[in-house]
Formats: sequence, C-alpha cells, structure tokens
Amino acid sequence: MKLVEENITISELKELAGEYFGDFVKAVVDIEREIAVFGGELHADEEAMLLLEGSVQKNLWGINLYPELPRDKWIEFDSMINLRPRQNRSRGVDDPETRKKIIEIVNKLVI
Repeated sequence: MKLVEENITISELKELAGEYFGDFVKAVVDIEREIAVFGGELHADEEAMLLLEGSVQKNLWGINLYPELPRDKWIEFDSMINLRPRQNRSRGVDDPETRKKIIEIVNKLVI
C-alpha cells in the first residue's frame, strides 16, 4: 500500500495492480485532505491506514482504478466501505458532487 499526498505515476499504479489483482488497483480517497492510499488488498486496509494518518471516516471513499483504461473510464465506484446507511446507501458513491471530487483528486494525484 502506498499513501499518496503528492503524486503517483501510471507505471507505479500498474505495479501495485500486479501485486494483487492484475488489471486494477484498489484505492481509498480522502476528499477533505485530497490524499489517497493505493494498492491494498482490501479497501478496509487502506481506510485503516488513512484513519491512522488523521483522516475522518466520513471523508473516505473506496474506488477501483483500471490504469490501462482511458481516464474517463478508469474509475469504478464500488467498495463495501462506501456503504453507510446515514450517508450513502450503496457500495457506489451516490452523491454526484462527491463522485466529481473523487475524480478530480485522483486525476490530480496520478500523473
């Protein structure tokens, strides 16, 4: 797992993807702090790392990234950590503004 506060390259993402799943890498994005953890086996592991780093759970969102796909198709909004009955009622990300913020952060972090 890699905590990214500045940048990560597509090549690094591909290496992380190869460690567990081959064609995709799991990530958890902190939409408040605009940082992310990439490359865990479980979104819950990445979430735990961010919580230890001072993140607040309501700001954390799990996604999957497919580094071989074009940027307009490479994010999959699907994680068990997103399921929060008071905030989000699915494994996806229900709020369009939150999805937009996640996309912006990922596109800023991944160079």
